[in-house]
Amino acid sequence: MYPVRITAIRCADYLDLQALYENPIEHTCDVTEGQQWTSLDGERPDGLCPSAWESMQWFVKELAEGRGNFYDGWMRNPYSALISCNDGFRPVSFLLERQDPTAPPDSLC
Repeated sequence: MYPVRITAIRCADYLDLQALYENPIEHTCDVTEGQQWTSLDGERPDGLCPSAWESMQWFVKELAEGRGNFYDGWMRNPYSALISCNDGFRPVSFLLERQDPTAPPDSLC
C-alpha cells in the first residue's frame, strides 16, 4: 500500500453562521494550516481529528490501495483529492496526496 500525505491547506471560520446557529462551545478545532500527517496502510494517523477522518477516509484508503482519478479527472494530480471536514462553522480543507505515484505498491516495503 502507498503512504498518503494529508495536509491542512485552509482553515475557515464562519463567524456569521456561528452567531446565528451555534451554541457557545469551549473547545473548537485544533488543526492549523500547513499541519501534516501521513496515513500508513490507509489508517487514521495519530493526532488527526476523528471527525475530519470520517470525511476523508474513503479517499485515503482508495489512494493507499493504488487507485485515484476520482470523478474522471477532478484533480490535476490524479493521485490526490481535496476534502473538507464536515464542520459547517469551521471547515478545514485537506489535500490528500498519494506518495510516489509512479512506483508499484510493492516497491515501498
